[in-house]
Amino acid sequence: MSSSSKGKEVANGKATEPGYEMPWVEKYRPRVLDDVVGNTDTIDRLKVIARDGNCPHIIISGMPGIGKTTSIHCLAHALLGDAYKEGVLELNASDERGIDVVRNKIKTFAQKKVTLPPGRHKIIILDEADSMTAGAQQALRRTMEIYSNTTRFALACNQSNKIIEPIQSRCAILRYSKLRDQEVLKRLLEICEAEKVKYNDEGLTALIFTAEGDMRQAINNIQSTWSGFGFVNGDNVFKVCDQPHPVLIQAMLRSCHKGDVQGTMDKLDELWGQGYSAVDIVVTLFRVTKTFNELQEYSKLEYIREIGWTHMRVLEGVGTKMQLAGLVARLCKMNMKPELFKL
Repeated sequence: MSSSSKGKEVANGKATEPGYEMPWVEKYRPRVLDDVVGNTDTIDRLKVIARDGNCPHIIISGMPGIGKTTSIHCLAHALLGDAYKEGVLELNASDERGIDVVRNKIKTFAQKKVTLPPGRHKIIILDEADSMTAGAQQALRRTMEIYSNTTRFALACNQSNKIIEPIQSRCAILRYSKLRDQEVLKRLLEICEAEKVKYNDEGLTALIFTAEGDMRQAINNIQSTWSGFGFVNGDNVFKVCDQPHPVLIQAMLRSCHKGDVQGTMDKLDELWGQGYSAVDIVVTLFRVTKTFNELQEYSKLEYIREIGWTHMRVLEGVGTKMQLAGLVARLCKMNMKPELFKL
């Protein structure tokens, strides 16, 4: 062993210093398609592509943290095997991806001769492709046609409608949906077992609530909570995520349902005093209302409508406490006797 490599450990092919702890989101990133969580039907299509080797240009769209880029890398590994390093070019949103990059870097890679398994193609991965400029996308569509005999393009994006139509028509579009709570829970339990994490059921519920179907967020939150507090419970998770506690939001909704304006305002004052912004409060209020079983369905829909209007005003810049006070007053009014408002 050379002196330069002494005292270093190797993690996922990268040399790291002793004592370095890899982020769990990378440590437990799937390496094969079978390990990717959720979107079973779409993953099955990718497995067929990997088995047959007939890979088209691909666009995968969906929310952040649900496995789009990971799926593309797993597919590339399955198709190219040991030739993965030479046969794959990845460009992320953090890289310069203007017209010059498309004309030079991407075209140069597409022209490069690489020894690949029979019937396989080089793969260019464009992560966050919806952030590419319109000019770069226009330059890219011609490049996709010219080098289609040797190169395949795989684009990952949050919104496929931001990809220009000519590129969409050249690709197979796969849409990923948000991960279900059971799928996130299954992976969290696997990580807890592997890392000997101490937790309770409230902690896991809080992790799922704060993640909103984003696996990356869930794994980052459990690592932050475990390393910071040494125990994963509800209170610790909400401290790490710095979100209003759903129990307090539920208490607000109960007061609204009783028509108790003063009680609701007291709870709003408490949340506001803890330093949460209007957006934090409104978003958490919406998410709790959706699953709050103490409300009848029609009441829930009326509440969601009012919360939605307030959310819109807050996003337009009117994020004051007065705006939130008006919201809770309207929610309380829905459950108060009409006679109280007669002149």
